[in-house]
Amino acid sequence: MADIARLQRLLGYEFSDPQLLTLALTHRSAGGHNNERLEFLGDSIVNHIIAEALYQQFPQAREGDMSRMRASLVKGDTLAEMARELQLGDYLVLGPGERKSGGHRRSSILADSFEAVVGAILLDSTVEQCRKSVLCWFDQRLEQLKHGAADKDAKTQLQEYLQGRRNPLPEYELLDVQGADHEQQFRVACRLQQPILTAEGAGSSRRKAEQAAARSALQRLTSHVS
Repeated sequence: MADIARLQRLLGYEFSDPQLLTLALTHRSAGGHNNERLEFLGDSIVNHIIAEALYQQFPQAREGDMSRMRASLVKGDTLAEMARELQLGDYLVLGPGERKSGGHRRSSILADSFEAVVGAILLDSTVEQCRKSVLCWFDQRLEQLKHGAADKDAKTQLQEYLQGRRNPLPEYELLDVQGADHEQQFRVACRLQQPILTAEGAGSSRRKAEQAAARSALQRLTSHVS
C-alpha cells in the first residue's frame, strides 16, 4: 500500500491502530477480510452526524426539508467525490480483477471506502473525535446549504443546465497534481458530450478544480447561447 502516513495527514487523523485504516480500504475483491462491516458502521454514523448537524444548523427547517438536505449530502455520488478529495483511491486494496478494471476510480467503491474510514475512526477513537472528522470533511458542503438555492455551486448549475436540455451529464477527469502535500495544485478537465466541449480548471483541492472547470464550461455555454 502507498504511504499510509501521508493518507493520515490528508484525513487529518492519526490512527492508534493503523490496521483499522488498512481494513477500511480493503475491498471485498481482495478477500474475506474486507471493509464491508466497517462500511455498515460508517454509513450509520455519517447519517447520524449529518442529521444532527442539519438539526442544529437549521432550527426552522421542516422534517422534509432536512431529509432532502441530508440525502443530498450522504448520497453515493457525494461520498465518492469526498473520497476523491481525500485521495482514498490511491490507497485502496483491490483484487486483481478490480484493480485491472479501474476499481480505484469507481464511485461505488470510493463511497463505500469513505464510509468504512468513518467506521474505522469511530472504533479507533471516540464518538466525539469521529464527529469532528466528519464535520471537518463536510464543512464546505454544510456551509453551502446555509446560503440556499440562490448560491448553487458551479457543478450543480452546470448539471441543471444540461439536464434542462436533456443533454448527458459532464464527466470530470483529474489531469495533473503538482506541489508538496500541503500546497498541492490540482488541474481537472470537464468534458461534455453534447454539445462537445472541454473546459479546464485548477484549484488547491480536486473539488475546487472541478468547480473551476464547471464554471468555465458554464460560461462558455451561456456566452455561446447569448
